[in-house]
Amino acid sequence: MFCKILFVDYEERFAIIEFIGEWNDCLYNDIMQLKREVIDVLMAEGIHRYILIGENVLNFHFSDDCYYEEWFDEVTEDDGWIALLNFREHVIGDMKAIDLDSYFVLGGELSELGWRTFSPANLYQRIDDCVNQRLGLIG
Repeated sequence: MFCKILFVDYEERFAIIEFIGEWNDCLYNDIMQLKREVIDVLMAEGIHRYILIGENVLNFHFSDDCYYEEWFDEVTEDDGWIALLNFREHVIGDMKAIDLDSYFVLGGELSELGWRTFSPANLYQRIDDCVNQRLGLIG
């Protein structure tokens, strides 16, 4: 799997990251690599909200949920979240089949959002509004 950090706002404390290729935890432990080499660095800088764009993730292969759980626990300590944006239906299905969806905000509007038409700040606001509505934080 390849990833591109598209944008980080250190004041608003969010990052937008795009993924490309095959997410393979079985063979390459992609989540461990992502968590240790990218996410931990961003978290050390105060980033606690993540928009993960996955329209170019072609497959997902699961190993275990330790790193997902660790990441989720760390971001939610600081009112953070991890939102999956535009992941393919079969990839979301594979994640749901092993209950990884409990660590992410996904589906609905987040599955079809034309993110390229938004500025990073406007995309963040749109996703934050979706997350807050789902968590019942706003009317």
